[in-house]
Amino acid sequence: MRHLRKGRRLGVQPDHRRQLLANLTCSVLEHGRVKTTEARAKEVKPLVDKAITLGKDGSLAARREAIRMLHNKNISYELFNTIAPKYAERSGGYTRILKLGPRPGDAAPMVLLELV
Repeated sequence: MRHLRKGRRLGVQPDHRRQLLANLTCSVLEHGRVKTTEARAKEVKPLVDKAITLGKDGSLAARREAIRMLHNKNISYELFNTIAPKYAERSGGYTRILKLGPRPGDAAPMVLLELV
C-alpha cells in the first residue's frame, strides 16, 4: 500500500525521477516555458516555485540549497541574478499550467508550464 507516500511515480525509478524533475525545473527556469505531460508539470510546479522563493531570499544558504536542488550552477546563478529580482514584488504563484490537449501518439494530456 502507498499510504502517506507523496508524489507521482511517473513510471521511473526514484533516482531517475529526482533527476528528471531537476532537469525539468532547470528547463523552465532557463527557457521560461516547457511543454510536457500534465503529471510531470504538476510535480515540477512546486519545485520551480520553491527555487524562485530561494532566489528571492539570496542568502548563502539559499544559494547552496538551490544548487543542491537544481544540480546546475549556471542556472542557479541566473536564478539569483536575473529571474528572482523580476518576482520581488510577487508573493507566490510564479508558474501557470495551460492545457494543450492530448498528445497524438499515446493521447497523454499535454500542458505548457510557464513562468508568469
